[in-house]
Amino acid sequence: MQDLELTYLKSLSKQFPTIADAATEIINLQAILSLPKGTEHFLTDIHGEYEQFNHVLKNGSGSVKRKIDEEFGNTLSSRDKRSLATLIYYPKEKLELIMQEEDSQENLEDWFKITLHRLVQMTKRVASKYTRSKVRKALPKDFSYVIEELITEKEEVQDKEAYYNEIIHTIIRIGRAPEFIIALCNLVQRLVIDHLHIVGDIFDRGKGPHIIMDTLSQYHSVDIQWGNHDVVWMGAASGQTSCIANIIRVSARYGNLDILEEGYGINLIPLATFAMNTYADSDCSVFSIKYGEDYDMKDMELDMKMHKAIAIIQFKLEGQLIQKRPEFDMADRLLLDKINYEKNTVTINGTEYAMKDMDFPTIDPADPYRLTEEEEQVVERLRHAFVHCEKLQRHVRFLFSKGSLYKVYNSNLLYHGCVPMDEEGNFLKVNVYGKEYSGKELYDILDHYARKGYYSQDKEEREKGKDIIWYIWTGPNSPVFGKDKMATFERYFVEDKSTHVEIKNSYYRLMDNEEVLNRILREFGLDEKCHIINGHVPVELKKGETPIKCGGKLLIIDGGFSKAYQGKTGIAGYTLVANSHGMTLVAHEPFESAEAAIRKESDIFSDSIIVETAPRRIRVADTDIGAELKESICYLEELLAAYRDGTLIEKGV
Repeated sequence: MQDLELTYLKSLSKQFPTIADAATEIINLQAILSLPKGTEHFLTDIHGEYEQFNHVLKNGSGSVKRKIDEEFGNTLSSRDKRSLATLIYYPKEKLELIMQEEDSQENLEDWFKITLHRLVQMTKRVASKYTRSKVRKALPKDFSYVIEELITEKEEVQDKEAYYNEIIHTIIRIGRAPEFIIALCNLVQRLVIDHLHIVGDIFDRGKGPHIIMDTLSQYHSVDIQWGNHDVVWMGAASGQTSCIANIIRVSARYGNLDILEEGYGINLIPLATFAMNTYADSDCSVFSIKYGEDYDMKDMELDMKMHKAIAIIQFKLEGQLIQKRPEFDMADRLLLDKINYEKNTVTINGTEYAMKDMDFPTIDPADPYRLTEEEEQVVERLRHAFVHCEKLQRHVRFLFSKGSLYKVYNSNLLYHGCVPMDEEGNFLKVNVYGKEYSGKELYDILDHYARKGYYSQDKEEREKGKDIIWYIWTGPNSPVFGKDKMATFERYFVEDKSTHVEIKNSYYRLMDNEEVLNRILREFGLDEKCHIINGHVPVELKKGETPIKCGGKLLIIDGGFSKAYQGKTGIAGYTLVANSHGMTLVAHEPFESAEAAIRKESDIFSDSIIVETAPRRIRVADTDIGAELKESICYLEELLAAYRDGTLIEKGV
């Protein structure tokens, strides 16, 4: 036995000091390998739509409803099943309505009794494929003993029937039924999904990214593949001023400045004061607000001025950064110096276009990328606010700890955007600070620098990392952006829509090319039977597009979760469910509201598409966790052998 191996076994013996301890753990782990794999839930491009996100999370993209059908079949009416599902999704709110509606205490107690029995059955159903130990860890502290008794005892066994019923009766009699029902409903939600994957873009567009982040921070098992809209917020939290300007501009454009002011407590008064003074008599018509139903119209004039002010600041800051980092190869995005103030035009790629707005009180034509003194003060105060926002910093640390640019998990490759390619389908070589990277190496180096941009104590390395974060957001060869340019300037100032076109990377043209997809899978260490799960580009279902590419080898699950994209896609998002039976893609209709779901007992209508059916039920042994457990079993068996041949001595025997 080698010294290193013996050292490890000695360390393992502290956890398992006897033959009996090691043998028991081997038996336990070996048994776990035979259990069905847990259900994985994939969501992407949520874009701040917190109500729809919360509902899809609560119903597990229809998983709860399927479990209700499996458990109760035809023994419950459709109405009763719908009521039970709504209760499981929104237990506290639904209980309040029911307790108001029941006309007598006796009726309410009968309802409690029936509901508790049904919820216990549901809990047994969703807990059945987990070990008792795993279920025990998921139990709510206040009711853990009682729930464990109810879901492990069989009420139909004569000797236990009275015991079982007495537990239910006592819960009702002592007035704990509402709290117990809430605990059971939350437990069903917790157990119906074993692991959650967020394939990018939590932020921007919708009203509640901060609410979504709070929810994810409390979720029992989650990983996140950063999208470009997540990365720009991560850059802002690191103090990267171009990222900060982008976030504020996008929030202003969609009438969502409340996210910053109320959601994160970031003080925008310096920007508002600057905008009111500097742009008091300025034409801000091209900076209109794409507002939603709940937008307060009295804010419109100020929001447009703030929108214009921060956009000009953004173009200046980005221009400075592009000049500072020529290796980013983004000189074509330097447009402020291409404006002709006599002709009211701008030259883009050698062609002259008329400008829709020429009222720029802060731009010096001789030095267009220089911030005025007032702009510098605004930028510094905003930078300070972002860097010292405790809630934003907590959320971004969570993104770093639970996230990455890509993930390989259970034979699936997850990333938000693309693997940058040339027209022939070869991995594109990208210059990152003087060295070329492509494929997996490009993802790895960008991820590496992003973390340096937030965490590094070396000032120069941190600056390089912060600038790379901005590049990941908008760079032409960024894997999570995947277009030749972000045509923000053109969309504001140039009427000719040909300048607005953002050409996608060749990857998107090659998504049905099996040879190319196999090359990507091999690049990330996977075989050709595996899947790529992708977000970022909304699938326009109403134009006949399909999310299933190359016979199911690649799945694009962005179907318009954000309301901003639903007119284009025709639906309200895709989600993916992968369980022990296979993979199912779920297409969702628009979600009305949580209030409607509670009062009308309405759910999101979802159309399921079976992507793949497993030839045999997938077990824990077939998963990444299974591989780890098998390795643990091997070491434990070596420990057992070491005890038996005298290499190691049992302790405490």
